[in-house]
Amino acid sequence: MSSVLQPAATDQDDNDPSTSGKYRPVSSHLAIAPPVSVVIPAMNEAENLPYVFKTLPDWIHEVVLVDGNSTDNTVEVARELWPGVKVVEQRGKGKGDALISGFQACTGDIIVMVDADGSADGNEIVSYVSALVSGADFAKGSRFANGGGTDDMTFIRKLGNRVLCAIVNRKFGARYTDLCYGYNAFWRHCLDKIELDCTGFEVETLMNIRVVKAGLKVQEIPSHEYLRIHGTSNLRAVRDGLRVLKVILKERSNRRALRRRGHHSPLLETVREKVS
Repeated sequence: MSSVLQPAATDQDDNDPSTSGKYRPVSSHLAIAPPVSVVIPAMNEAENLPYVFKTLPDWIHEVVLVDGNSTDNTVEVARELWPGVKVVEQRGKGKGDALISGFQACTGDIIVMVDADGSADGNEIVSYVSALVSGADFAKGSRFANGGGTDDMTFIRKLGNRVLCAIVNRKFGARYTDLCYGYNAFWRHCLDKIELDCTGFEVETLMNIRVVKAGLKVQEIPSHEYLRIHGTSNLRAVRDGLRVLKVILKERSNRRALRRRGHHSPLLETVREKVS
C-alpha cells in the first residue's frame, strides 16, 4: 500500500519529468500519489450518467463502468462523457456480481464504489480518499453520521437500516451509523482479506461485516444521498432487508464455527496437554 499525504503544489511544472505524474492535486491542501479507480455498476442508466460523471473529479485515475446488459445506450453515453472509460460487460446478475467484476478490472491502488442513479455526489470522493491516505483501510459512507443525510429513504427503510445496523454492531463489534449504503472506498489490498462471494444487493453489508472481521481500520465518511434522478429503483425494502439479515446470520454462524474449530485445533490440544 502506498499512501502519501503532501501539500498540493500550486507552482508545479507539469512538464518536469521529475514531478509529472508523481502527485495528483486533490484539493488546495492535499495531493496524492496512489491512483484512484471509480467503479460504477449500471443497467439502463443512460439518462442518469450525465449527472454522475459531471461530479467526478478530473484527478481520478480511471472510471470502470460495469454494464449489466443494458438495453438503452448506457455504454455509448458513458464513452461520450468520459472517453477513457473502461467498460466491463457483466456476465452474471446482481449488484454484487457487477461490483466484483468491476473490482477485478481496476488498476488503481484505491477503489471507490459509486451508484449510477445520480444519488451520489462525486465531489465527496476527496473526503474518502483523504481518509484512506491518512491511515484508514476502508472509508465507509454514512448518511447518518454528523454531516450526512438522505433524500431517498422512507421511514420503513430507515427503521430497517437502523435495526440491521444495531445487530451488526452488537454481533461483530462494529460502530457503524449506517449499514446498507453503497458509497464506499478502500485500498485494493482489502479485497484479499474480505473475499467477496455475494452477487446481490446485500454485498454492501457483507463488505461492512468482513472488513470488521478482518480487523481493518474503518472510518465513516458523512455522505448525502440524493433522489434517483430518472427511472425507478429495483430496491424492495422487505425482500432486500431479509436478504441482508440472512447475510448477517450466515456471517455470525461462520464466526462461531471458526471459534469452535479454534478451540478444538490439534495445535491448541497439544498446548493444553503440555500445560496439564
